[in-house]
Amino acid sequence: MLYPSIDALMEKIDSKYSLVTLSSKRAREIQKHSNQQIVKPVSHKFVGKALEEIHEGILKPVKQVKSEE
Repeated sequence: MLYPSIDALMEKIDSKYSLVTLSSKRAREIQKHSNQQIVKPVSHKFVGKALEEIHEGILKPVKQVKSEE
């Protein structure tokens, strides 16, 4: 069973695309620098650790403002 569940993650982030993008970028960051924010992660994989950080509210997507010219 997946922890955290997709339903729980979708309450934190508005789209699946944003969820995948944020978690994959964070997983690469954890892999390179090994600086996870969760003290005792349930998952042993980098993507799982990134998803746990999103679920805990440590990671949040940054909304970009479009400038009109």
